[in-house]
Amino acid sequence: MSVPIPLRGDFEASQLRGLAKKTKDGPQARRLLALAAIYDGAKRSEAAKIGGVGLQIIRDWVLRFNARGPDGLLDGKSPGQPSKLNDVQRRAIERMIETGPIAAIHGVVRWRLIDLAQWIFEEFRITIAKQT
Repeated sequence: MSVPIPLRGDFEASQLRGLAKKTKDGPQARRLLALAAIYDGAKRSEAAKIGGVGLQIIRDWVLRFNARGPDGLLDGKSPGQPSKLNDVQRRAIERMIETGPIAAIHGVVRWRLIDLAQWIFEEFRITIAKQT
């Protein structure tokens, strides 16, 4: 059996419990309470029961806590979908909107979303829904 990774020495169980009480993030509070139990001398398996997770997750929490402190126990924001357009393309669209369409070239007298989506496809070969 391997030796557990020690928790950082600049915190105590009472501090973690106080932070858990103050936080508005439920998962962070649960993680803080599990780590507070470890500071109090509980086994990692007991902390896993408190946190409702397995031993591997407790290890991950310890690593995150050691690296970034209590903020390391917050869930990060998902990065989401990457943007279809780069900055140069966005500036080109801004210029096109500011100058307005040329009726003889674009076939419209004012931009509608569907017209801009069509122009983006013709210019950059990128398909964008009008809801975007």
